[in-house]
Amino acid sequence: MVELLSPARDFAALNAALNNGADSVYVGIEGCNMRANVKNFTLESLKDAVKQCHDMDKKIYVCTNTIMKNRDIKYFKEILPLIHSYEVDALIISDLGALKVAREQGMDMHMSIQANISNFESLDLLDQLGVKRVVLSRELSLAEIKEIKENTPLEIETFVHGAMCVAVSGRCFLSSYLYHKSANCGECLQPCRKGWKLLLEDDDGSQEFGLTQNALRSHNMESHILSPRDMCMVKHVPDLMAAGIDAFKIEGRARPADYVATVTRVYREAIDCQESGNWEFQEQWIAELKKVFNRGFDTGFYFKTPYKTSQYNEATHIKKDIGVVVNYYNKVSAAEIRLWDDLKVGEEIIIQGNKTGSLLQTVESLQIEGEDIQEAVNGQNVGLKVKDKVRPHDIIYKQIKKQ
Repeated sequence: MVELLSPARDFAALNAALNNGADSVYVGIEGCNMRANVKNFTLESLKDAVKQCHDMDKKIYVCTNTIMKNRDIKYFKEILPLIHSYEVDALIISDLGALKVAREQGMDMHMSIQANISNFESLDLLDQLGVKRVVLSRELSLAEIKEIKENTPLEIETFVHGAMCVAVSGRCFLSSYLYHKSANCGECLQPCRKGWKLLLEDDDGSQEFGLTQNALRSHNMESHILSPRDMCMVKHVPDLMAAGIDAFKIEGRARPADYVATVTRVYREAIDCQESGNWEFQEQWIAELKKVFNRGFDTGFYFKTPYKTSQYNEATHIKKDIGVVVNYYNKVSAAEIRLWDDLKVGEEIIIQGNKTGSLLQTVESLQIEGEDIQEAVNGQNVGLKVKDKVRPHDIIYKQIKKQ
């Protein structure tokens, strides 16, 4: 049984993960994780998140995986007893000092991908230090991962879907150099995702050779030369499971709840399909994954060195907020919604909120004062049949196919 591990930046994403088949989630807390520029859990809200996961028999891991200076370790020491008291299932760590502090507290520890663990000797040492699980370097091939798994008692976790970084397992100085925002301390502003021009200069500086946009394309060197495509391994779930990987990790703690819901659901279906002994790849899985944010897909280093670059979001669909839930009627599984844009029967919508998570469905029926209608317009309050419980103040989005 492989563990499916999903990201959660807030309670909406957390519920989206749990409601769509995640076995565990990983979250960040303010001040100690690699996504400092997005919403994170506070120490107070973390307690509620842990309880919610454990009530559903799911696990929750807390990211504390930045490079830590003395002031950071001091803060880590101050908050760790409280985190430990919440009974989180493990800390995700990259700093050896943080590992030492966590071990002294008796907490389970997972070594982060930021540590770039790639060989037997490193795993042996981490085993001696009390680490339970290692998130292996992204730069390993599937054959190398299989060899490592066969020679270590530690649990092995690998990323299977999401953004790839041009730097070695995230060790990058570009954001720090350009903006004084350290990627290694969670503040990356992703300059690698921007368009770049390649300029070649002789040693004496006397001649310059610049490539225009057309020349870049003709040399198969598009301007987004530092932006790799996203990883997508759903086609290869049987190969990953055969290699003995213990946990499949979905990247995306900066992503919204609908992204988490879609990717988690697809990989849950693929894993269950393989575990049932009836594996058959479904093209629909790729179509669903393409609907949410993506930069195109690749297989990372699993089978080869990535070579394709990507521009911006290549999702086939966009979402547009069109309304809000006013009330929910449990007996008839319907919601009253207030619209600020048009909505028709047959359109795909997403209903999203902290407790609801992210609910994707097709509009099957609309009513006003008990009468069926085919279309509602801006400013109307309308009854909507829903397939699961929603809550007042949940936001409604319409999924629109890109032209």
